[in-house]
Amino acid sequence: MSKVTVKFEYEKETKNSVRYKETPQEGSAPIVGSLYVQKWFAGATKHIEITIDKKD
Repeated sequence: MSKVTVKFEYEKETKNSVRYKETPQEGSAPIVGSLYVQKWFAGATKHIEITIDKKD
């Protein structure tokens, strides 16, 4: 098992969701890329973090 926390910053709003773009750590490639979160949950949040837990 390994966990990684991925950080995202606000990119733009669509009709029903907010698009966030990943801000990868310096020198590493993006893991997720873009992430869409429903507006009812995202609200006015400009930065979010997602923790991914790989289970093998």
